Amino acid sequence: MAERQRGRAGGTVVAAGLVACVCLGGTGCTGSGAVADDARTADPVRAVHRAADALLAAGSSKARTSMEMATGGTRVTIRGEGVYDYARGRGRLKVMLPQDPAGQPDHRPITELLAPGALYMKNRGAGVPADKWVRVDTATLSDGNLVTGGATDPFAAAEVLRGTRSARFVGRTEIAGTEVSHYRGTADLELAARQASSGGRASLRAAAKGFATAEVPFDVFLDDQGRIRKVRHRFSFVNGHHEGAVAVSSTTLLYDFGAPVDVRLPPAEDIYAGRIAEE
Repeated sequence: MAERQRGRAGGTVVAAGLVACVCLGGTGCTGSGAVADDARTADPVRAVHRAADALLAAGSSKARTSMEMATGGTRVTIRGEGVYDYARGRGRLKVMLPQDPAGQPDHRPITELLAPGALYMKNRGAGVPADKWVRVDTATLSDGNLVTGGATDPFAAAEVLRGTRSARFVGRTEIAGTEVSHYRGTADLELAARQASSGGRASLRAAAKGFATAEVPFDVFLDDQGRIRKVRHRFSFVNGHHEGAVAVSSTTLLYDFGAPVDVRLPPAEDIYAGRIAEE
């Protein structure tokens, strides 16, 4: 019964606050450079498919997120920062909502705890006691929590890439001093759901049904260990408050791999089971 109550509470949650040189042929390349380029360009789809597994091997990282929503000529950006334990499927983000267009004081940051199949939020929703968390079953959300929390779960962002149907190698560039390979392509959420880990499968399946289209264009930057350093997805979903589809660009930056992460989920008595107001 408690789980069903939490599910109903989560059902009311809405979006929070809603290059470099490329060697071609053999011209101008050393032998070792040509071999490296051949490895990157031989099978871009396979390289992108492996990105989620490379994060599992890395164990953990720090993360920064940015989500930009555009509808009806209005554009808002929501930013987040935190850590993620890929082995346990748990993360913690502090999400900053944009300033109120009317000039009201900034919202308090929302603390989000990410876990397989669940999103926990603190400081979210009118009427929720300050010491309580809101728990959402991500499989009940029409976007599978790729958008709802105002930040895409970093591992979910990687698992979307398991559904890559087409990709091409764009070139080599640098992110924060690290050389990376840039790939651009399109993923299919239905395929991603079939290929995802057991903890992420239901959420991605919900997103495949709930978005305006199951196709997700992306740009991803992988380091030489195959780990995601930056990934940008472009989602499109239908929001009942607006006419037509809402365009969402979600960017995730990962760095400081192996950073210590200690994410403890709140006990049942600290979870708010009532309804919360939409914002």
